[in-house]
Formats: sequence, structure tokens, C-alpha cells
Amino acid sequence: MKTKPIPFRVLETVTEYTRFYDLPTPLHPLLTVLDLNDLHRQPVDTIPAAALTPVVQQFYMISLKQGLGKAALRYGHQSYDFNEGVMSFLAPGQGCWLANAASAEALADIFASLRGWTLLVHADLLAKYPLGQKITRYGFFSYDTNEALHLSEAEEATMNQLIGSIRAEAERSVDSFSQDILVAQIDLLLTYADRFYHRQFLTRHQAEVNRDEDSLLSRFEARLIGYFAQPGEHPLPTVQSLADDLNVSPAYLSDTLRTQTGQNTQQHIHSALIEKAKRLLMSTSLSVNETAYQLGFKYPQYFSRLFKKKTGLTPAEFRFSMQ
Repeated sequence: MKTKPIPFRVLETVTEYTRFYDLPTPLHPLLTVLDLNDLHRQPVDTIPAAALTPVVQQFYMISLKQGLGKAALRYGHQSYDFNEGVMSFLAPGQGCWLANAASAEALADIFASLRGWTLLVHADLLAKYPLGQKITRYGFFSYDTNEALHLSEAEEATMNQLIGSIRAEAERSVDSFSQDILVAQIDLLLTYADRFYHRQFLTRHQAEVNRDEDSLLSRFEARLIGYFAQPGEHPLPTVQSLADDLNVSPAYLSDTLRTQTGQNTQQHIHSALIEKAKRLLMSTSLSVNETAYQLGFKYPQYFSRLFKKKTGLTPAEFRFSMQ
């Protein structure tokens, strides 16, 4: 007899989250900082059954956790490498839960050594600020195969200091400056996270370079060359298709490529595309429209627009200039 799967619980607000887990009520309706050290003091019989339920939250969740030990974290259908990591970042609509805590006793064992903090921020707090758009562009909020941010001792101290400032501001009486200050502090925390992730990419890059063809960059280049070496008409490669080929997420691939080459995945695709287009225009008698179809474009005008944007010339002008 199959075990009935536990349904996901969707939590819409910060207050709903704290109520669901029987945590302190937030002083600010759109933001709270949870002290994970408080979980140590929870006896087994007070741990809510909700703690074992897979949850999807509709707000941003930024966590610095240590001491998870052998806890197995799941992120969607992927494993999260948090057992050795420190920080994690979840966007609205995502979820992360303990996959191997089947009882309150097992959860209590995990909580016994857990320390750190979690920041919950609803998107409504950021909506009228530039950070409302900026936060959606941070790759570390959207990895399919999620990778925790590994911090040095100094980096961890920086993050703890920043979260302390956010907590202190959230606990103040609200005035006309409160929201501006909170958003500015969150922006600074995420900017530091971005810096530390790029340091992590660069550190990994040194090891990958030493492995030559095993590096992600080398494998990516081989895939891209293979796409454009195919004869005849074929679909254009996409960021998603290349990421799938390499078994990484689109965001992770773009971040790694940008760190190593200064260009993201889409820019690499466009560069390879334009180079093949130039070869076809110079070495064949295909019309501009036929060239576009050969390259995988459904609409030739899109090809002409991209070509001019990248080269400053229309395909016809480029062909004439090369004669």
C-alpha cells in the first residue's frame, strides 16, 4: 500500500509563516529576523507537527545556518548542498525542507546543534524601490541545483553584523525613515552576498581550469561549437537547452560564464550566432532570409535586427562590405 504523500503548504505572508511554525510574531508585517539558536530550547513535545510539512513560501528567505550535520535538505526535486554550506537564498514560490526528519524526535536532534538566523522579507516591502527589480536578477535566488554560499570567518562576521543592524531597525518604533533604512540594509546584505558568491565562483574557476576539458567553460564551449557546426537548418540553441546539456541551472551557468569570461550564456550564444552568420553571408549565395532560416530563426526580421545590433550593419550591408 502506497503511503499518501504529504501535501505542500503555501504560506503567503511573513506572519502566516511564524504562526505556522509557532514562532514569535513579527514586529514588522513584511519582515522578520528569526534567531535559530532559540530552536535549541524547544522540547520535543513542543515542536509543531507543521515543522515536518514541506512548505512553499511566497516571500524571500535568506538564511545563515550552521550545525545541520547529516540533515538532508531538499530544494524542489533537487538536493541542497547545505551540509557543508552556510547561506541559502529562496525566492517567492520556492521551498526547502528537511527530507530525513520523519519525526519530532529526529527534528529535535537536528535543532540541538543548529545555529544562525533566517531573514524573511515580503516582496511588498521592496516593490517601490529599485531593489524590487534588482533582487530578481540575483542568480543565487534561482539555482535549480541549489548551491549554498560558503563563507570565510570574516565574511560570516560581516553578514552577522548586517543582520544585526536589520534586526535592530525592525525592532524600532516605525517612523517615516524606517522602510527606507530597512530596504537599504537589505540591499547592502545582498550586495555583499553577490560579492561573496563571485569570490566562490572565482575560487572554483581556478580548480576547473586545472582540469582543462572537464571545466564547465570548456564543456560549454564544446556544446556551443557543436550546435553551430550542424549542417542545414536546425533550432537555435537556448540558455535552457545548453544548461540542460551541462546538467546545471541556467542561472548558475550564466553566473559562472560571466565570472570567467565577462559574458553570460545568451551573449555567448549571440556571439557564436553572429560569427556563423558572417561565414554564411561571405561564403554562400543564400539570401538574407535563407540565411536566417539556416540559423534557426523563424522570422528573418529578428535575425536582421540582431545582426545590426551586434555589428552595426544589416546582413546585406555586411555582405556588400566584404565583396
